[in-house]
Amino acid sequence: MKLRILVVEDNALNLELVTDLLEANGFEVLPAQTAEVGIELARRCAPDLVLMDVSLPGLDGLAATKALRANPETRHLPIIALTAHAMKGDEQVALDAGCDGYLSKPIDTRSFGSKVADFIAAAHARRKVLVAATHYAN
Repeated sequence: MKLRILVVEDNALNLELVTDLLEANGFEVLPAQTAEVGIELARRCAPDLVLMDVSLPGLDGLAATKALRANPETRHLPIIALTAHAMKGDEQVALDAGCDGYLSKPIDTRSFGSKVADFIAAAHARRKVLVAATHYAN
């Protein structure tokens, strides 16, 4: 079964590029062009990873991340900020909003697929540790 990546990106060209790169690396892509659609897809489809553009019209990606973290159905999902905001401090802002990682645009097409796979592997490892710790504590 293919791993599913939810890509929340309002720019059609960026969404197409990210989709093409992910599919070329064997991932299934769930596209969303607004935060609201992304939140609904995350709740309904439980993707293996969320790539969240920070600058979205209306509800921005950081607010959407906070909403996903506030919902018990989606709070466990790994969320990676995918943004052109690459100034000093921008990564920390994304992490403080609840993102698990940060990728800046323009993306490196050669390493993008492996970076996404690394984020998924790290998220699965964290989840196993949390489950084991919870089980051990009980």
